Amino acid sequence: MYSNCDSIEDACRVFSEIQFPNVFTWNTMIGGLGNHGRISQAEKLFDEMPVRDSVSWTSMMSAYFNNGKPEQTIKLFVSMIKEINAVPDQFSVTCVMKACGSLGYLTLATQLHGFVEKCGSSVASSLIDMYIKCGAVAYADHIFLRIPNPSLFCWNSMIYGYSKLSGIDRSLQFFDDMPEHDAVSWTTIISLLSQNGYEVLALDMFVEMWNQGFRPNSMTYSSVLSACASLYDFDWGRHLHARILRSESVLDVYTGGGLIDMYAKCGFLKFARWIFNSLTERNVVSWTSLIMGVSRFGSEEEALLLFNQMRKVPLAPDEFTVATVFGVCTSCKESFLGMQLHGYTVKTGIEYSIPVGNAVITMYAKCGNLKHAKLAFESMPLRDIITWTSMINAFSQNNDVETAHEYFDQMAERNIITWNSMMATYVQKGFWEEGLKLYITMLRQGIMPDWITFATSLSACADSALLQLGKQLIAQAEKLGFGSDVSVANSAITLYSRCGQIDNAERVFDSTSCKCLVSWNSILSGYAQNGLGSKVIEMYESMLKGGCQPDHISYVSILMGCSHAGLVQEGRHYFNSMTKDHGISPTHEHFTCMVDLLGRAGLLEEAKNLINGMPFKPNGTVWGALLSACHNYGDAKLAEFAASKLLELDLEDSGSYILISNMYSDSGKQEGVVNVRKMMREKGIQKNPGCSWIEVNNRINVFSVYDSNHPQIGDVIKMLEYTARETDDATSCLLLDTFLDTL
Repeated sequence: MYSNCDSIEDACRVFSEIQFPNVFTWNTMIGGLGNHGRISQAEKLFDEMPVRDSVSWTSMMSAYFNNGKPEQTIKLFVSMIKEINAVPDQFSVTCVMKACGSLGYLTLATQLHGFVEKCGSSVASSLIDMYIKCGAVAYADHIFLRIPNPSLFCWNSMIYGYSKLSGIDRSLQFFDDMPEHDAVSWTTIISLLSQNGYEVLALDMFVEMWNQGFRPNSMTYSSVLSACASLYDFDWGRHLHARILRSESVLDVYTGGGLIDMYAKCGFLKFARWIFNSLTERNVVSWTSLIMGVSRFGSEEEALLLFNQMRKVPLAPDEFTVATVFGVCTSCKESFLGMQLHGYTVKTGIEYSIPVGNAVITMYAKCGNLKHAKLAFESMPLRDIITWTSMINAFSQNNDVETAHEYFDQMAERNIITWNSMMATYVQKGFWEEGLKLYITMLRQGIMPDWITFATSLSACADSALLQLGKQLIAQAEKLGFGSDVSVANSAITLYSRCGQIDNAERVFDSTSCKCLVSWNSILSGYAQNGLGSKVIEMYESMLKGGCQPDHISYVSILMGCSHAGLVQEGRHYFNSMTKDHGISPTHEHFTCMVDLLGRAGLLEEAKNLINGMPFKPNGTVWGALLSACHNYGDAKLAEFAASKLLELDLEDSGSYILISNMYSDSGKQEGVVNVRKMMREKGIQKNPGCSWIEVNNRINVFSVYDSNHPQIGDVIKMLEYTARETDDATSCLLLDTFLDTL
């Protein structure tokens, strides 16, 4: 009585006063001590028992399992089998199967299956549950189909099992075929839908569950709140919170954790903190959700402070908490704090956890410490695909594409995320040809592309102006159902714009139903690149009317469009408007565009004054824009001033030096040309040879300066000669002679 009423001290006192306790009394005390987490005392009583029955063994096994010691549960079951007077019953076998399932020991699971078949125990539901947890769903399915009248527990277990075996669609079909449902059935399918990206359907299922009269439990609420968090649907989550308050007298730790997570991910930290502070009991999930929310929308310092408070509770952080805090160290580039946290994981023994190891690699990589990232990778006893992908990203972020590909080649197994990561590495670093080759290899290996694959591949085509290949990719994306994806559409807009097909870019933009800021920026940039300054302004005004707020990229396109179209007054207006109306501080890019705009209009003094008034030090592109304008308008004095400023920056860019050299050459100052060339040689700076290419019949034809290796160079020369004769233009003839002299 006392042990069941949470009066374990009174129970112990009464037990000690019994002179000759019977086996029932011993078993009751062991069970009570186990329920209160007093494993050592339960073990002591179990060892002291003069006589044990099957309940004694099962009580001790349950105490181990319920207190997080499944290995001890299995060891005790083995001892029970060896005991002459002990005969395992249905309850002891069920307990050991739970322990086996929690550890995922498939070999032991098959042995236990053989044992119960031999002994004739009827534990089909436990067998199904054990096999599913061990990942052997096919075995569970075989047992389920042999049961004449499966219990509702078996049906519910198979809902989860089929999601692992055949996907969520099979689970939904199985759920619909069930003869009856209970709250567990509904909670299981809602949880699976939420976890597998079907958040909207999960919310619909919850409404249907409620309409059919089933009362949700804390796990149901947790799953639905998780769906709201994934959708960032604050209104739905707030409505559910109100319903929970009306129907539940107490907010338990699971529902509370779900509410904290939902409010935190939706950016309402005030409500998340309020829920957290109101909980009478907090678990690891509660703390982790708040830490994650604060780090994302609040401050890294507060997140780290919460982590320290959690440790003082005391409540041991789990692997996901630690991985979250590593993310905080990553976002604020706190390598020293990250190293301290790494030491903490070593001390507490969770360094070998795969999520923690992955977080350590990412932290060191983001902080630029590749040496420690590599050491962390090599010290991991177990690695998953995320681990390898993290290493690929680590070297990619530090511009080491070759090493990134080495890790990619070493992978025994790859998923679409890994392929996309490697492909993005190539494209972002300018190796667009290798990125597209990787796409072809991926298709040949039977990997189905996703929207990220198409967005990345189309970016490669846009960078290299491969219009025909890009059109093929767009057609394939539409065939596979990704044509309406906003990121794919944005990449298509960029491709068409850079290839001069602005009409097609407009068509894709107009057909995009859910336009995001990137969509607007893509079409604005397209108009600007094609010299359509008035269209840039027109589209920008439409963007504002549609309720989409611009960012600094939007204004780069606007100013570039005004520059190319000579819209000086409009450019001045929008340059001032970006700060005055939208609070966007101009960057080097914006000042470069304005200097270029004023320079093209011949307003060189105004351009110089703008540079002098910059709130930060001008960079090479700003002075280069002024120098180019001075060169065009023959202002030698100002050009020399701009050139001196460029040289002071000690740039490694060959373009700046060539621009200065040309300026000296045009003004007849050969000594300046010699000095610039000498400076380039001393710094090891070389001018990259001019290169152009054209796509003909799905083949890229590349032409570079002083290169006569093209297989059709003879035909090219004949066409040039024919063009020069037909135009009868002295300039064309001179260019042809110059070209022939270089061969």
